[in-house]
Amino acid sequence: MDPKNDAPSSRRQIMGSAALGAAALATTAAPAAAQNAAAPSSGQPAPLVAPRDPQNAYPRPPFPRQQQEWPGLASEMDPRPDHGETSYRGSGRLAGRKALVTGGDSGIGRAAAIAFAREGADVAIGYLPQEQRDAEQVLDLIRKEGRKAIALPGDIRDEAFCRRMVDAAVGELGGLDILVNNAARQHTLPSIEELNTELFDWTFKTNVYAPFWITKAALPHLKPGASIIITASVQAYEPSASLFDYAQTKACNVIFAKSLAKQLAPKGIRVNAVAPGPYWTPLQPSGGQEPEKLPEFGAESPMGRPGQPVELAGTYVLLASQESSYTTGQVLGASGGSGFP
Repeated sequence: MDPKNDAPSSRRQIMGSAALGAAALATTAAPAAAQNAAAPSSGQPAPLVAPRDPQNAYPRPPFPRQQQEWPGLASEMDPRPDHGETSYRGSGRLAGRKALVTGGDSGIGRAAAIAFAREGADVAIGYLPQEQRDAEQVLDLIRKEGRKAIALPGDIRDEAFCRRMVDAAVGELGGLDILVNNAARQHTLPSIEELNTELFDWTFKTNVYAPFWITKAALPHLKPGASIIITASVQAYEPSASLFDYAQTKACNVIFAKSLAKQLAPKGIRVNAVAPGPYWTPLQPSGGQEPEKLPEFGAESPMGRPGQPVELAGTYVLLASQESSYTTGQVLGASGGSGFP
């Protein structure tokens, strides 16, 4: 990053804090539109400059009962998740960078893609063909920032597609220096007796094999200063009984970051993980939660609500940016006061 374009000194002071993950959220993910209105009665917050009580900053349960077919669409959720479409404001922290975000159509990947574009990066997003409607919205938002937006639909359970996706991203963007392995499969089942090999394989192929294939294909294109981020989960530390397969894959993602960081540090490439949970994304109504429990999703957290994807956008920007140049092999958590790390 050019020193002339560095963020204000307050951000550098925050980087010196031990509470890295919390500081990143507090300084970069908070909505920044210049309004001073109260949250509307719909439960969707108005963007504010002034600090807000995080307990009530976004919708709280109970939520309407709802269920979608896998993989689910953000555009059909009630309430609609906030990915920062109207609230995230950039400041050039990723100017000229080139990013590939898997699962970039919705949820946390969508929030990261929007934030990257508003920080000055060109962005390619991977997603399933069934998610095209959500993906089009993200691509439009990226283009409105004057950045390149590359659509890469396909199934990352296919190793050949993973290679083609990376090659297409590199070709269309003119390079690659930020890789976010975010796409995931989550499906709740009460008993191991109901979990067959096909379902177990589906989860592991999506959550463990695909990041391996994608990262291996991307590595020849990554130069010193590049950043790899993988989305893990609080499930790696506090696994739910009904997410037996998913929780195992998220533990794999944590080790992915910690081990690969040691391999790639001599190459000047950083690798980190983010461990969120619970967050209001299409994973939940499309099989990630039991339908009867979804209305109270997030109520058990100390905040009394689930997180919204925009609340993690700043964490991904921080890990992608030069500001975190000494941060590698780390897992940043954001779970509303519970879980680890």
